Amino acid sequence: MKARLATLTLVPLVFAGLLDATEPPFAASQFPDIASLPDRTTEFRRRLTEGDGTLLLEPGAHRIAGTLEVVLSGRHSALIRPASGSATLIMDGPGPAIRLVGSHEGTASPSSFKVETFHERMPLVEGIEIVGNHHGADGIELVRTFEAIVSKVAVRWCRDGIRLLERNRNVTISDVNLYENRGIGLHLDDVNLHQIDVANSHISYNRGGGIVVRDGNVRNLQITGCDIESNMPGDDSPTQTANILLDVSGSGDDKTRSIAEVAITGCTIQHSSNYSGQEFKELAPGGANLRFLGKESAPIDSVTISGNVLSDVSLNVDLRDCTDITFTGNVLFAPNPDNLHVIRGKRVVVNGNAFNPREFDRPGRIVFEACQDCVFSNNTLRALLAPEGSIVVRGSRRLALNGNLLTESLGGVKIEDSSDIVVKDWLVSGLPEEARFVVKDEASTRVSEEGNVTAP
Repeated sequence: MKARLATLTLVPLVFAGLLDATEPPFAASQFPDIASLPDRTTEFRRRLTEGDGTLLLEPGAHRIAGTLEVVLSGRHSALIRPASGSATLIMDGPGPAIRLVGSHEGTASPSSFKVETFHERMPLVEGIEIVGNHHGADGIELVRTFEAIVSKVAVRWCRDGIRLLERNRNVTISDVNLYENRGIGLHLDDVNLHQIDVANSHISYNRGGGIVVRDGNVRNLQITGCDIESNMPGDDSPTQTANILLDVSGSGDDKTRSIAEVAITGCTIQHSSNYSGQEFKELAPGGANLRFLGKESAPIDSVTISGNVLSDVSLNVDLRDCTDITFTGNVLFAPNPDNLHVIRGKRVVVNGNAFNPREFDRPGRIVFEACQDCVFSNNTLRALLAPEGSIVVRGSRRLALNGNLLTESLGGVKIEDSSDIVVKDWLVSGLPEEARFVVKDEASTRVSEEGNVTAP
């Protein structure tokens, strides 16, 4: 096996993520008779008004050129779905095809509600397809809603699939397909949002990111049982986006913009990179499966990541300025080049995972830099081809690296400028004869090695 390291460069995402080389087609390619379809915007708006927020769509394709907005205040919620069969909205103008606007200004606590807001409960969009036919077309927008549900909805060839703004509470996104949009699949855009469940959904080929949380004040985000893949440029455009991106790094010292209390469980989170070949190919260089970008004043906090399959991107997992993170029971393969970077992390626990490139030649490093009070334990690591070290600890203190199994790899543990590091009870097999399992520099102090077994 021949090691080949690639330089990982993070660059800002070019928003609207709208890169000519990766722009999906518009609806006209699927609906060649679109020019002959009447604009039903005015009619549907009238029916929403007359129906007190209810719109039952006839089967077939319907062209609209403006947003169907439901102002929930004074209504008894909202319902948009097909009357029967399948229905498609072709958004032939800028803005979201559907916008639900509530009046909730409180928290999730009952004491914070105005009585009239309870009438707005559980607005529902279900069972429809939204296809974009305009550069500025979006799918669905939720503003100040309470208990909004978006279910069994497909959004394709738009800018953003589903976008949440300002303030929302108790949102459910389930059984949706957000596919090949030019921007973001599910976009939590500087929103004050506590309690959101995202489940049983396919979120794929959205070029600006899959699930993106940027700024805002977000708590209690559950992402469960989803297939999330290839949500980044489809060419060699550098990117810093990810299949799941949590990012408050651009809001400076504003502590009100923060993200915490997140669970990511039971998902397949994969692509894009060079999956099939052995040679490194720059496809969406810099992209990640999970990327958390916190900040010193408000680290991304209290996140559990478990039972996921992650593969085939530049960097499988990128955790920066994060605290109290558990990463357990995941399978990682085919990074291009690295598996895990933890930068300025505190109390990050990486336990019981499998790191294996499968049939590919990959460096696959795990890097802890400027970290403290972290644990890396009970993991299996196979065929990691970074000769300078499969595990790199740099500028860190109080790390416990315990009970791991390392096989068929080109490097062991490399420790630089770090202190109070324990490397204990490893079983190591198949290192090159000239390689030492633990390599530490002179700047590193109080490094304990105990109970490690090395074998041919």
